[in-house]
Amino acid sequence: MYAVLSLFLVATTAFFSFFTNGGNNTPKETPAKPEAKATAYMVMPVQNGGAVSGTVTYSGKAAAPKKLAVTKDTQVCGKTEHMDESLIVGANGGIKDAIISLKGIKGGKGLDALGANFVLDQKGCLYSPHTFIVPINVPVKILNPDGILHNIHTYSKKNAPFNKSQPQFKKEMTATFTAAELITAKCDVHGWMSSNILVVDHPYHALTDAKGAFTIKDVPPGTYTAEIWQEKLGAKSAQVTVAAGQTATLNFAFPAAAN
Repeated sequence: MYAVLSLFLVATTAFFSFFTNGGNNTPKETPAKPEAKATAYMVMPVQNGGAVSGTVTYSGKAAAPKKLAVTKDTQVCGKTEHMDESLIVGANGGIKDAIISLKGIKGGKGLDALGANFVLDQKGCLYSPHTFIVPINVPVKILNPDGILHNIHTYSKKNAPFNKSQPQFKKEMTATFTAAELITAKCDVHGWMSSNILVVDHPYHALTDAKGAFTIKDVPPGTYTAEIWQEKLGAKSAQVTVAAGQTATLNFAFPAAAN
């Protein structure tokens, strides 16, 4: 009788264990806690915002831009001169196409402040604009009005690189970037062609004009690190404090580089 009772207890314990463990005898594991994610930029009204305005200049005398050799499709590509645009310094020392980015902004105006239509043209076998800023998840039109084969080959880390041919009959195609980073675009058909695409997830960036001037508006009051990037001179940083309703001045000079 004791033997029968023991067997009954063993069977009952096994039966209970089977159903409480989901049909197996493996102990349940406590789920791992998800890792904390970085706080995303939030679009919100900017109350009494300020601005950052100034110039980016070059210390010393910069070398004149070099003429680029046109070695293919000269009947189309050779109609105009092609100049090296990696460093363009005006008569006043202002640097064209330097990018100023404010770091550490958690919220503010929307990405639509940068515009709605973004185009990369290839007319005359030249990427235009040479450097530009585009928001994440917004299509960029890539145009080919030349009537010859072009292609766009991107070099990136956070976005999947691509190499797309654009035959003469394909006048327009689009590309969309989903992560913020600086991307280089080149043409494998015409090796002198290049463009810099800064993909951004907030709108507090600016590109200098031909005189090296820039303005970033509707900035939430606070102290920020401003990163100044130039294709040939690299990246530098400076601190800027924006007061409510005021314009902070940020004038930055790149040291002269070996030409």
